[in-house]
Amino acid sequence: MSELEWQKSSYSGQGANCLYFAAASDGTVRIRESAQPGVVLAAAPEALRELIREIKAGEYDDLT
Repeated sequence: MSELEWQKSSYSGQGANCLYFAAASDGTVRIRESAQPGVVLAAAPEALRELIREIKAGEYDDLT
């Protein structure tokens, strides 16, 4: 796998618990968290977009 260019989420604060995103050459979006940078998730952009839309709409609020 080629080297990814990670970008910190603008919603992440200073210090720990930051989310990082990178665009991979296979068209997926890669996501990792600063506490465990070796754990990387891959998602299709459309699926990630839909998940974010659902979270913003409160569809998972009952899980907390």
